Amino acid sequence: DFGKMPDGTEVQAVTLRNDRGVMVRVITYGARVQEVVTPDRNGHGADIALGFASLQGYLGRSDPYFGATVGRFANRIARGRFTLDGHTYQLPINDGPNSLHGGTMGFDRRVWTLLTVKQGPSFASVRLRYVSPDGDQGYPGALTATATYTLDDHDRLHIDYRATTTAPTIVNLSNHTYWNLSGEGSGSVTHERLMIPAAEFTPVDATLIPTGAFSPVAGTPFDFRQPKAIGRDIRDGRSQQLLFGRGYDINWVISRHAVAVPRLVARVVDPRSGRVLELASNQPGLHFYSGNFLDGSLVGPAGHTYRQGGGFALEPQVFPDTPNQPAFGSAILRP
Repeated sequence: DFGKMPDGTEVQAVTLRNDRGVMVRVITYGARVQEVVTPDRNGHGADIALGFASLQGYLGRSDPYFGATVGRFANRIARGRFTLDGHTYQLPINDGPNSLHGGTMGFDRRVWTLLTVKQGPSFASVRLRYVSPDGDQGYPGALTATATYTLDDHDRLHIDYRATTTAPTIVNLSNHTYWNLSGEGSGSVTHERLMIPAAEFTPVDATLIPTGAFSPVAGTPFDFRQPKAIGRDIRDGRSQQLLFGRGYDINWVISRHAVAVPRLVARVVDPRSGRVLELASNQPGLHFYSGNFLDGSLVGPAGHTYRQGGGFALEPQVFPDTPNQPAFGSAILRP
């Protein structure tokens, strides 16, 4: 039991554990990762995922998508508008002039149905479902989405998203966990070393909507092909892109299309704790956000405030604003 919604709907928590000291807690509100405990180089465990101690924190309007499954369309859609099969659809505007992460009541703010909890000889898993009705937040088609979290004995957390629709729609599901490998609330992540194997990124305008171009990372602060500290170039005032996002808040081009088998899209090393996070995905894009808008007003489970740079998010997905950018491919899902 993780609490109750204002209408009385119960929110549940499921704890997954392995034999190596790793624990992942998932809650049905937003199909979220609420906690990830893993040992450091000396075997001392710490929670490395930002979040709240109780449901009340997640219900606040200032929740920055901690741990959430974001959808129906992760990231931004310009002016909250797209055209599909000759019909134009209008979504809620909740990020400047644009629609972000599915709108004002996206998948992150829905209570998902707990379908199954399984404990195998070398894994533990939980599967959740949300049925988004036709017209939900302006999107066409009734969409049935599932999120399955599986923790195995190799310290791997698998996240599997699937969806079916009753009518042509667009879909882009991703996870929005914020990480601090030194431990949530321990301070800035700028010392952690990040590698993203991408030669291009998609530059944005002042409202963080992609311009449609593909720009090389070479010679820019966005070159993470060789590991470097997150904070090394984050204050480079010569980069208009960093000024637009107040830090890193942009999409890297891992490939031009999704692939069949997940491959490494990011690696983060924390020299202080010795923890290493490797992220594999089959998605073409990786959005890296350096926690630029954390302002000290939110308090984590250990009682510490989250300030700017207190965590980072790595969001595998199709490119932002793909429905309005023909060069970006397709985010269409048909029945």
